[in-house]
Amino acid sequence: MENSAPNESVAMAMGGAMDSCGRCMKISLVVINLVTFLGGLIAVAIGLWIWVSRSFSSTLMSNNMYIASVAVVIAMGAAIMLLSFLGCCGAAKEVKCMLLTYYILVFIIFVAMLVGGILLFVFRVKVVSTLDREMQASIPYYGTRREYTQAWDDTQTNLQCCGVKSYKDWNDNVPESCCKEVYPGKRLDCRSSPNPTTMHMDGCFHKTSEILREDAIYVGAVAIIVALTMILALVFSCGLFVKIQ
Repeated sequence: MENSAPNESVAMAMGGAMDSCGRCMKISLVVINLVTFLGGLIAVAIGLWIWVSRSFSSTLMSNNMYIASVAVVIAMGAAIMLLSFLGCCGAAKEVKCMLLTYYILVFIIFVAMLVGGILLFVFRVKVVSTLDREMQASIPYYGTRREYTQAWDDTQTNLQCCGVKSYKDWNDNVPESCCKEVYPGKRLDCRSSPNPTTMHMDGCFHKTSEILREDAIYVGAVAIIVALTMILALVFSCGLFVKIQ
């Protein structure tokens, strides 16, 4: 009788025998966590891709919120990967305290993702609505401030565009980066007689807006998939917690 309390504590922590329904929940939770792990990995990959390949235009937005939101995506993806590992361990080892911790953390991250998704949508709409004005305001700094000069040159080179709406935004000071490249480091002479053969005629506002929309779609799609798997993880982890004797 004296050893009954410690034995009950061990059983509570480590779990015991389960019926076929419990074993099914256990396997399902492991599979769900593997899918969630892949979702977190994809979120990290997309975040890093956006950070590396799209950051050239962030200076023209006059704030760091775009890059900051990408950093949040990367951090959330990494947290989801770690949490999925915890869930797999808790399910495989049938550790009730680990499953309870997992359930609480999954719920917190799920709520954070829900709020973050709403904020991302609102932020995207706000950025697009103010992007035209911010890009126009940055044009006078070209050639006088290095960060704006580099941002405009990189944006116009990578997106093959010129100016905000067109090359006319530059008046008589059209940058060389508006000219089409023959090969890296060599451009056509487009400033003397602008035409579609020698110059990028599309404005950068439209192309930058499209980038923001595409990024939001990529992140949103991954967030929806991960959120759905997290709902299933909440259900199965709760069921498995109850089934463990």
